[in-house]
This record gives sequence, structure tokens and C-alpha cells, in this order.
Amino acid sequence: MIGWLAIAGLGPGDDRLVTPEVSAALAEATDVVGYIPYVARVAPRPGLTLHPSDNRVELDRARNALEMAAAGRRVVVVSSGDPGVFAMASAVFEALEGRPDWQALDIRVLPGITAMLAAAAAAGAPLGHDFCCINLSDNLKPWAVIETRLRHAARADFAMAFYNPRSASRPEGFVKALATLREECGPDRLVTFARAVSTPDQRIETVTLAEATPEMADMRTVVILGNSATRRVGRFVYSPRSVR
Repeated sequence: MIGWLAIAGLGPGDDRLVTPEVSAALAEATDVVGYIPYVARVAPRPGLTLHPSDNRVELDRARNALEMAAAGRRVVVVSSGDPGVFAMASAVFEALEGRPDWQALDIRVLPGITAMLAAAAAAGAPLGHDFCCINLSDNLKPWAVIETRLRHAARADFAMAFYNPRSASRPEGFVKALATLREECGPDRLVTFARAVSTPDQRIETVTLAEATPEMADMRTVVILGNSATRRVGRFVYSPRSVR
């Protein structure tokens, strides 16, 4: 058996948002590797082995997947959303460094619908013009780097999508992020809190920065800050495509 490795995005939560390409790879797989709640989204079947693991062992997970593919297994590494957005694709390629034997493997990255795009669609079109995406977790980078990126993005007038805004163990980071954004953008900038997008628990709320509180976000929330032109139209929020 000739092995291969697919790095797949399962989308933001609704099974209808899993792409046909990803579904086909899962149907052919002998092994599925990933973080525990993401592997739980894959239905068990005969001939398929599920390998759930903790969220802090990305490199170990990637090496295990590559070893199985090198041994002839058909392996799918799953992430939520898109695997290239704060997810497992980077970990797999990092694990490839220094291993030319693994670099010859059949490796594919299968895109998915990432949470910020699902959140933006649910809110309207807040990312309709230039935007950037920032992970607010300081697990893998210091807070000083995050603050610098926030300030520069605000001064460039980007709309911004924020992942991992507020964890139970480090709630103070989002407090600092909101303070920085108010300082750079003023109190009237629109900000959307999109929680559990595309699931039955979905909640979308748009307020001004002055009205935003840290408790409005958790790790299931994507936060989208508009640019200076972002505005409401009925129940929707959008950023115009023209700049005047």
C-alpha cells in the first residue's frame, strides 16, 4: 500500500461546510489524527483508526502522522476551519524539516472554511475590504509582539479578525487588547463577537469598542473589528470596498 498524508480542514462546525474534497479523503483514510474534539467529529467506521491527542502536542502529532504515512498508511490530519490558519499544516511542515525521506511523501493540504470567514458571513461583510488576522493567544509568542501587531494594523486601518481572544487561564490578554484598540481606533469602531459560528449555539453580537467587554469573548469566539469605514445596514455590518 502506498501511503499519503492529507492535512484537512473540517470547517467551523456545521457538517455541511466540510468540503467534498475533505470528505473524500476521510472516506479513503486508514487513520485520522488530530486534537481530541476535532477527531470526535469524524464518524468511526471499519478500517479507520482514530488517533485523538491533546492540543499542546502539535509537533508530536505531526511526526506520528508522517511516520504512519511513510509506513504506507493513508493518513488525514484534521483541524477545524482551514488547516493553514493557526492549525496543523504549519506543524506538519515544521516536522518535515531535516527529514528528506518524509519530504518525498505524497502530502496534500486540503483547504477548509475558516472561522473568521464563517463569522464574517454571519455578520454581513465586515471583511469586505483589506483585513488581517491575528491570534491573540500568547502561548507561542510574547504579548509584546501581539500588541505591536495590533497597533500597526490599527494605524493601517485594517479590519481585523481575532482568534483565541480570551482563555480561562489568561483572561487578562483580551482586556489589554481592547484597551489597545480603543487607544488606537477610538470608542465608536464597530466590533462583532461571533461565538460558535455555524453550530446550534451560534451567537452574533455587534457593538462599539466603547460597549465591548472582555466577558463577551471566549475561546469559541471570533472577534471581528471593522475599519474606520465599517458601518451597519439593517441587521448587518459591512466594510465598503471603495476608499475615499
